[in-house]
Amino acid sequence: MKRFDVGALIGLILVGGGALLLLQSLSVVAFAWETLWGFLFAVGGLAFLWAFLRDREQWWALIPGFVLLGLGVLIGLQALAPRLAGAWGGPIFLAGISAAFWAVYAARREYWWAVIPAGVMLTLAVVAGLSPNYSELGGGLFFLGLGVTFGLVYLLPTREGRMNWALIPAAVLLIFGALLIASEVQIIKYVGPAVLVLAGVYLVYRAFRRQPPGEVKEG
Repeated sequence: MKRFDVGALIGLILVGGGALLLLQSLSVVAFAWETLWGFLFAVGGLAFLWAFLRDREQWWALIPGFVLLGLGVLIGLQALAPRLAGAWGGPIFLAGISAAFWAVYAARREYWWAVIPAGVMLTLAVVAGLSPNYSELGGGLFFLGLGVTFGLVYLLPTREGRMNWALIPAAVLLIFGALLIASEVQIIKYVGPAVLVLAGVYLVYRAFRRQPPGEVKEG
């Protein structure tokens, strides 16, 4: 980012913060200091995103841009809607970090590595959002999310072709996550017998299918 851009962005932040303080001094608006900090963080995040839009080579600006914007939203929610912040503040902030890495991959498709932190942060956001009501499923959902992330890494197109190594952690994490969820919801005791029944039915079906029509086996 050019020096002029940095000075202009800092100037815009100072102007915005000073204007808010002046309005508060004139009793035009009333807000807590948390609101001001949230505004400043949000403006800082938008400034980094603006820097990326001006120069697409500055892909790194997407990370602080989305992180600061998410932090500003979180602080603003805590000041303006404490209940909403208590319930969804964490997931929103984690989703903002995830969005930063998704944006990096969208801007630079060769940076496939960005999908991994993007998937991890998105998984944490989902787990944090569901934890108040489904806390017992958190561990299983976390491993499932990681497995899906590595599965996506395998599917991503690269110059070298498919990244087959990603299938190993994807399979291990998906199986482990599924087992955790099955054990938590106490359905695993039904899965084993059901698998045995289905396997038996399949073997009987294959045995009758292989038998030629009209053939009678000797007793």
